[in-house]
Amino acid sequence: MVSWLGYGNSATVSIILDDEETRSKVPVLLEDEGKEYQHLFYDGDNVSGKVNIKLKQEGKKLEHQGIKIEFLGQIEIYYDRGNHYEFVKLDKDLARPGDLTESCSFPFEFLKVVKQYESYTGRNVRLRYFLRVTISRRLVDIIHEKELMVHQLSSYPETNSSLKMEVGIEDCLHIEFEYNRSKYHLNDVIVGKIYFILVRIKIKHMELSIIKRETTGSGPNTYNENEQINRYEIMDGAPVRGESIPIRLFLSAYDLTPTMKDVNKKFSVRYYLNLVLVDEEDRRYFKQQEITLWRKSPTSLKPENRGVVALESATSQERGNAS
Repeated sequence: MVSWLGYGNSATVSIILDDEETRSKVPVLLEDEGKEYQHLFYDGDNVSGKVNIKLKQEGKKLEHQGIKIEFLGQIEIYYDRGNHYEFVKLDKDLARPGDLTESCSFPFEFLKVVKQYESYTGRNVRLRYFLRVTISRRLVDIIHEKELMVHQLSSYPETNSSLKMEVGIEDCLHIEFEYNRSKYHLNDVIVGKIYFILVRIKIKHMELSIIKRETTGSGPNTYNENEQINRYEIMDGAPVRGESIPIRLFLSAYDLTPTMKDVNKKFSVRYYLNLVLVDEEDRRYFKQQEITLWRKSPTSLKPENRGVVALESATSQERGNAS
């Protein structure tokens, strides 16, 4: 930590979770393209552990105006970095104002913490959960943070109808395509078929891609960022009338998140299947269809700790973030 007026900090702080050795970890890409592993939590999980404070010089007095720990849930819009939107804030006092003369530890516990949204890092927005320890001092506070990862789990949707759509140009092209479902968990397989009913133009090839659309802001300040997750060529060469082409797309191969709708009225993340046909003159014909992605509960997770949200019975806001 950078010191003020050239004086070094008189203590270092670390946060150790009670179940740090056994709790699952998730790899997270950092802004500098590095990677770190964060401990994984679910809605309703306890967050507990201890705060270790190590004095740089034992026996030398460290004056403070109090020591506290906070559990925070925060949304950061990258183009509005000066404003952080907190949707969860819990705090506990660890020590009253006084002096520290030796290194020490303080236990902490936040019980059954509500974590209504999934952690997310995108092109223009980040939703994060973290613990923050603050040693208040007259000139410069000593602050230490520990990032936590949160996943939102969902149960199988009660209704999950197939998707049927058409692409056509009058008297030239008529294609129907069908996907087996409209809602998929993150390790699911998209299965479908494409039927060529009328083909009077020369199709060169056809491809299917997944488009991720991140929306931030609202009204006239709405900003959309599209990202192509993959591109999968499903046909190379001219089809004939009556031909059908099968589709199998394994979602586990890609870095996907659940669909998120109107998270804290700050951002949304949606996914689309994008079918593109290219003719011999390089003209492109396409059709997009939104799909819902949701996170399935791991089989290794105890049922009482899953914090599962039912897709069909959740409120509109919860459904958007858990689906």
